[in-house]
Amino acid sequence: MTTTQDGRPAPDGPDSETTAGAAAPLPAEAGQVTEKEARQVAEAARESTWDRPSFGKELFLGRFRLDLIDPWPRSDPDDVARAEEFLGRFRAFLTSEVDGEAIERDASIPDSVFHGLADLGAFGMKIDRKYGGLGLSNLHYCRALMLAGSVSPAIGALLSAHQSIGVPQPLKMFGTAEQKQRFLPRLAAGEVSAFLLTEPDVGSDPARLATIAEPTEDGTGYRLNGVKLWATNGIVATLLVVMARVPATEGRRGGITAFVVDGDSPGITVERRNEFIGLRGLENSLTRFHDVIVPAENVIGGEGKGLKIALTTLNTGRLSLPAMCVGAGKWALNVARGWAADRVQWGRPVGEHEAVAQKLSFIAATTYGMETMLDLCCLLADDDRNDIRIEAALVKLYASEMAWKIADELIQIRGGRGYETADSLAARGERPAAVEQMLRDLRINRIFEGSTEIMHLLIAREAVDAHLSVAGDIIDPDAGLGRKARAGARAGAFYAKWLPTLAVGRGQSPSAYAEFGPLAAHLRQVERSSRKLARSTFYAMSRWQGKMERKQAFLGRVVDIGAELFAMSAVCVRASAERDSRPENVELADLFCRQARVRVDALFAALWDNTDSVDTAAAKRILAGRYAGLEEGVLTPSEELPWVARWSPGPSTSEDVRRRIPPKP
Repeated sequence: MTTTQDGRPAPDGPDSETTAGAAAPLPAEAGQVTEKEARQVAEAARESTWDRPSFGKELFLGRFRLDLIDPWPRSDPDDVARAEEFLGRFRAFLTSEVDGEAIERDASIPDSVFHGLADLGAFGMKIDRKYGGLGLSNLHYCRALMLAGSVSPAIGALLSAHQSIGVPQPLKMFGTAEQKQRFLPRLAAGEVSAFLLTEPDVGSDPARLATIAEPTEDGTGYRLNGVKLWATNGIVATLLVVMARVPATEGRRGGITAFVVDGDSPGITVERRNEFIGLRGLENSLTRFHDVIVPAENVIGGEGKGLKIALTTLNTGRLSLPAMCVGAGKWALNVARGWAADRVQWGRPVGEHEAVAQKLSFIAATTYGMETMLDLCCLLADDDRNDIRIEAALVKLYASEMAWKIADELIQIRGGRGYETADSLAARGERPAAVEQMLRDLRINRIFEGSTEIMHLLIAREAVDAHLSVAGDIIDPDAGLGRKARAGARAGAFYAKWLPTLAVGRGQSPSAYAEFGPLAAHLRQVERSSRKLARSTFYAMSRWQGKMERKQAFLGRVVDIGAELFAMSAVCVRASAERDSRPENVELADLFCRQARVRVDALFAALWDNTDSVDTAAAKRILAGRYAGLEEGVLTPSEELPWVARWSPGPSTSEDVRRRIPPKP
């Protein structure tokens, strides 16, 4: 089973790479695509091979490969020393020169902050030193983002969008030597980049991409036309990664292609700065391209490789978002602990009352779990010996969901003061803990870089890849009898070896994982649950076969179970490695695992005891208007304007609102 990026399922089979995707011609009219065409484009964009081991992939197959994460990975000491020196200077700058409350109030990051970040080298944290960057590891880059986000989430988003999905990362992975030399020094010195994929009517369904890059008559470049929505940093960026569709013609593969575009090229108009409930300092744009000429040498990776580049970049780029979620958890724990110890109700500090104690326990344990998952993913990415596409997606999904719950619980602990703004609290002489702002700022993380729903389906696709590799043609309605017969033979051989391994395992031995001391029981539970999860997935595939691609709620629960098991594994390995230097972490790991096991049990039960089919049927009636009477009695939004604004090609008729940071005085 595969899915389009907006969550729609797509068939898969061994021949999918040759029949669809970037190499296949897209529809003549942008936006007019069939479901099958949309599926094919999304499937071709994913990495189809596994040439390195993956803890997450093995976990979903019922193989608990603890050896892939134990012993706990370590950073290079020289890298650590360089990073710690930078982080010290970065912390001092954020403390003395950045006013997070002013950024929130003014909805703008001052020019002086841009200058200071550039002087520190913060725009080049992930850029190699030979191009003028700092060359930080993924681990220390994420720690820098965590630090920045604790002062101003808008600054964290600025730096993350610039380096994790903007120009530096795609060029680092897919750029030519000439492209790296031409662009990376500019970016390391302080120029800002942005990533432009989304369009007014195109979100996670890339097959409908309407921005066109037509080759020029002389073959030296492309003529870019289209409109891009929600480009983080788009207001201030001077270098852009733009995804556009090159028309397929005889002798030209065409397809969605990635371009580096100079932000000041003639024909680019930043038509508006978008405003949101949170991240008020975010310089997010609606940008129009009209006959913008892009040199051929600015294509990244070749024509038709754009989506594959984007998704591969996100394998590590996604780590930046959970970094800020972890930072929020740490900040929330500090506020919750201080308030719950100081505030007295009914003769005792509120933190001693069980109702609040549960919330404190959840915040502490979950923050430890999120941080451990993130650190492990970063360390695995840094040593480059493991394929972390599943693990990075899991930590993005898990941290964005859990950080939101942490923020909600913190508001509840704080009561009325949690709902009150920091300025209002300070006005009457109270500590200005911006809890309500944290809630607003964190909400987007469940949507950014793959919504929760998309992440569920993306991870589920990877989790069942081994099954589809051997048996995909059996359930593919387009596969002929010959392909089905060959798939049947492959499946028989695969399952004859695999299914017996799910019956018994190391987790059934009372003495297994004894080297982990008090955490051994949790690892035995993870091993047993991993096999149970694999059995459940196989049973579901056998039961629903091709229809399983529609069972999105079921697949979401499968992924959520996997995320909890990954987190439990990580905290046990980390706490055990640190038990001499940080003995309290064994307590946190035990606490986290106990809470996670309760969640896992509930998710397993919900796999088969749920209202999924009833909900799906009800949704069809709701969409048909059967219950529209329920909407009576209130004033609803005006129907004069469409839900999605339409746009037409051509020159802009709007004022250009781009912002250029002036040179430092």
